[in-house]
Amino acid sequence: MISGATALSFVLICLLGAMAPGPDFLVVTRSAILGGRRAGIAAGLGIALGVFVWVVAVALGVAAILAASAIAFTVVKLIGAAYLIFLGVKAWLAVRRGDYSELKDKVAPVVVPKEAFRQGLLTNLFNPKVAMFFLALVPQFLPHSASTAQTLQLAVLATTVAVVWTFVLATLVGSLRRFFGSGRVRRTMDAVMGTFLVGLGIRVAVQN
Repeated sequence: MISGATALSFVLICLLGAMAPGPDFLVVTRSAILGGRRAGIAAGLGIALGVFVWVVAVALGVAAILAASAIAFTVVKLIGAAYLIFLGVKAWLAVRRGDYSELKDKVAPVVVPKEAFRQGLLTNLFNPKVAMFFLALVPQFLPHSASTAQTLQLAVLATTVAVVWTFVLATLVGSLRRFFGSGRVRRTMDAVMGTFLVGLGIRVAVQN
């Protein structure tokens, strides 16, 4: 098994990585604003599942293949960029439609947990930088003759960090959802989030 000190170091690094602003952060925040705390947590659970998949993929060597193949890396990167742009354009279209009156009165959920979970999972899985992060990180915390149990232990730790952080984030944002229920605030947030998502998608697409 992984020692306590090693596990703690791994958890702290994963937490710093999870807290860094990026696609996962935006998806959880937008889901919590649109669908409340439950939707935000569902998006976080999707992200956490993606983290688990990537850590296991690193252990199996799949991420190494992705890193070694420029074509595979580019394909995954462009799919992820296109998905972020798609989410941003959806937000822009909502701004253009301007149908915010019902939200102001009823604070009705726009994103249901199932949809939020799917968005979180796909955003994470189609982000090759997550694979690169764990590809660089995981081997530093495993011995040369690592067992399956040790690999799974790191995967569970990374997943737990993702769940806890996104739970906190979703709860904080969700608690302010009545404020975001204002039509004017909602319209502004959709415009801002849409711009960030599209900009982030373009940045992901053009970066090497």
